[in-house]
Amino acid sequence: MIAAHSSTAYQRSKRIRARIGRGAMLPMLLGALIAAYLFSEFKARAGSAPIVRFVLGMFAMIGSLAFLGCPWRALLRLTGGDLNAIVGLVGLTIGITIGVQFLRAGYNLGRSRPTHTAVGWVMPAIMVGLLLLRIFRLKVGENGAVFFSESGPGAMYAPLLVSLVAGLIIGFFAQRSRFCTVGAIRDSILLRENHLLYGVIAFIVAAFITNLALGQFHPGFQTQPVAQTNQWWNFGGMVLAGLAFTLAGGCPGRQLFLTGEGDSDAGVFVVGMIVGAGFAHNFSMASSPAGPAAFGPIMVIVGLMICIIIGLTMREVRT
Repeated sequence: MIAAHSSTAYQRSKRIRARIGRGAMLPMLLGALIAAYLFSEFKARAGSAPIVRFVLGMFAMIGSLAFLGCPWRALLRLTGGDLNAIVGLVGLTIGITIGVQFLRAGYNLGRSRPTHTAVGWVMPAIMVGLLLLRIFRLKVGENGAVFFSESGPGAMYAPLLVSLVAGLIIGFFAQRSRFCTVGAIRDSILLRENHLLYGVIAFIVAAFITNLALGQFHPGFQTQPVAQTNQWWNFGGMVLAGLAFTLAGGCPGRQLFLTGEGDSDAGVFVVGMIVGAGFAHNFSMASSPAGPAAFGPIMVIVGLMICIIIGLTMREVRT
């Protein structure tokens, strides 16, 4: 039996780990944008089944929120000792494996086409706008938008300057390395190519060493930060997420970096994730440490059915 940790240090580590990644998504995209421009890789493109990508983004987020974490966070949870993440990562791998079978059968969302440079700037401009809202904390009234979390995980975040600097650096180097957790597993299964997988292994090792050095490694299933212990839906949620990410062409981080390169199809997927998160949190689909939400399991099943239909129908006929 694993005893619950109640020390002050452990509670502090829960707060720190809950903040990982919050506030860094926007500068990560901007970091990728800077790298793409510096190395002449910014190429505005669009037109590859945008509505399908939007739907995949929604269900990828709904599945992730059933588990309470994207692929990156699943790895970070594991390196902090959260054993629930093992179940989630198994589900993620199975979801990716299912997606690989669709790829082998000819699944394809079509080819993006070059478009006006301004199109490639739309999503970065939206992200800059969101960043400005965060910096100036604009509110239209006493109880009006823009809304900011006052308690719970949503209210936990690193200092803005730290998020900006860290996000820009991560985005820059991730764009250069093509870092992608889902792509690493996909390529290993589909192509027997492990180049991206080495990056994921380095990610795990670095995070694990950091958690050990800071005294934040606490193995167990219970009392883990922003985690639930219903393993059926930890597994099922990540099967859905892995399948949706594979059908869309990459993990959420990779989609952000592609958006920074001018890929508006990836931008549509990112918008789908944002909308999916909104639906999940407002319509009782997102899990909490108490367990799955009322409609979370139903939407995971619906999402799996829709993703399978997409995988079966969006195929090139091979002669």
